Amino acid sequence: MCVFNHEEGAVLRPFFLVLEWGAEMRIAVYDCVAGDALSEKYGPTGDHVVRWIAPHLPEAEFVSVHVAVDVTPPAPGTVDGIIISGSEKGVYDETSWMQPLRENLLAHRDHGTAIFGICFGHQLMADVFGGKAEKAGHPFAAGARLFEMDGAQVLAYVAHQDQVTQVPPGARVTAAAPYCPAAGLAYDFPALSVQFHPEYNAQFAEDLLDMFGHELMEPDQIAQARATIDGQVSRDLYATEAVAFFRAHAGGA
Repeated sequence: MCVFNHEEGAVLRPFFLVLEWGAEMRIAVYDCVAGDALSEKYGPTGDHVVRWIAPHLPEAEFVSVHVAVDVTPPAPGTVDGIIISGSEKGVYDETSWMQPLRENLLAHRDHGTAIFGICFGHQLMADVFGGKAEKAGHPFAAGARLFEMDGAQVLAYVAHQDQVTQVPPGARVTAAAPYCPAAGLAYDFPALSVQFHPEYNAQFAEDLLDMFGHELMEPDQIAQARATIDGQVSRDLYATEAVAFFRAHAGGA
């Protein structure tokens, strides 16, 4: 599970308009959140993700596709890239949209579409592409955690208990933490994913604890998580890596 936000009743751009785009790169953000209390303050999940990456990828145009309320995701050949958001659901949950989404991701993999996943997206990709994701034995993780990436310690915001427990064939681990050994994955086809939330900021992380902490964590765990939120996480976290990935693999549908 990944706690995230979506604005109930938000108006989505009809996806057929994607065919009329004139941008150099067309990226669909798969909004996998049905809705939660954070949306009243922050708006749709897709918009939140776009606000993180769009300033770094000006040649791209983005559309949010609300798959969690059964909006049909785009077919292969209609977009150059996909970003799969976090979700309040787990890969093991039975929803009307989960199986169609799995089939869509397999079709995009076969087509060669560039696929990037965040939190639930990271878990779903691993589960679909031959690995496994499940609820871990540790408590719900929130606040900021340190991850090992490319020999460096990187601080990132998290909100999850589920994690990848079996790395898919052909994938390699690109980020890890003691509590989450497969926190980032790069595949042998155009796919990349991370367990942490590069789109979060400090206020969002604080609000998440305020709104959901009592449901998911013990009081001492909430206090420990809150103590890690000190503004030291980069607002541009993982943007360089994500942009390089899309520029390398999303050159035209």
